Amino acid sequence: MQTSEPDGGEKSQQPLVFFDLETTGLGQSCEIVQLAAVSGGHSLNLYVIPGCRMQRGAARVTGFRVRRQRLYLHRQLVLTNSLREVLVAFIAFLQMLGHPLVIGHNIRRFDCRLLARALDELDLRAEFESSVSGYVDTLPLAREMLKDRGLHSFGQENLVRELLGVKYKAHDALEDVRALQALYSVLQPTPELICRHRFTLNTMENKPAPISKVPSQITEHRPLWEHFRHIVKVRESIEERRDGELKKS
Repeated sequence: MQTSEPDGGEKSQQPLVFFDLETTGLGQSCEIVQLAAVSGGHSLNLYVIPGCRMQRGAARVTGFRVRRQRLYLHRQLVLTNSLREVLVAFIAFLQMLGHPLVIGHNIRRFDCRLLARALDELDLRAEFESSVSGYVDTLPLAREMLKDRGLHSFGQENLVRELLGVKYKAHDALEDVRALQALYSVLQPTPELICRHRFTLNTMENKPAPISKVPSQITEHRPLWEHFRHIVKVRESIEERRDGELKKS
């Protein structure tokens, strides 16, 4: 389980979950196609057949296509669940980890708004909100922490390349959250920074707290989980088998 670390270096009891969505486009009316989350070695990766068409730009970037009510990723058929099943499985994942802090890149302006709309449509928002301690967007966080580094972009892919020196398969939600988890461990924001950038689904439209002038240093609902455990297990086993095949090839 990924946890936050106070200044003393000892791990606190605050679990962290890194979360990302892939969608049919970039507008607020687009729909969820993939939801992924990781916390340490725990992962969740689920797919949904969207109710609207994939925009050409999104399809080109992500590799998703819908044909005859089936979802394909780079021409490979993927298993899907209903949006309700995906969201309930996500809630169960969060509850299993114990009221975590949800972290993502550009989630305040995009992912969390789509997530909130979907939760409202399926009457799951109250249960979801009771399962998390809050949210942190690493985009404004990185802008504050790295404002003196002269970076040309604060996009996640560029930050991973600049700070970790690696490239990864961006625009796949599972790969994105794995990369973000590694990036966050390098950033190591202070508790003060985390608190300043923390928000909820009810406050995400408010302006973030003012940036500090001091430069930053980089340094249980068990029945629900049991009911949807098979969704998570199936996805994790599929990812493990896929990773094993890739290593053999």
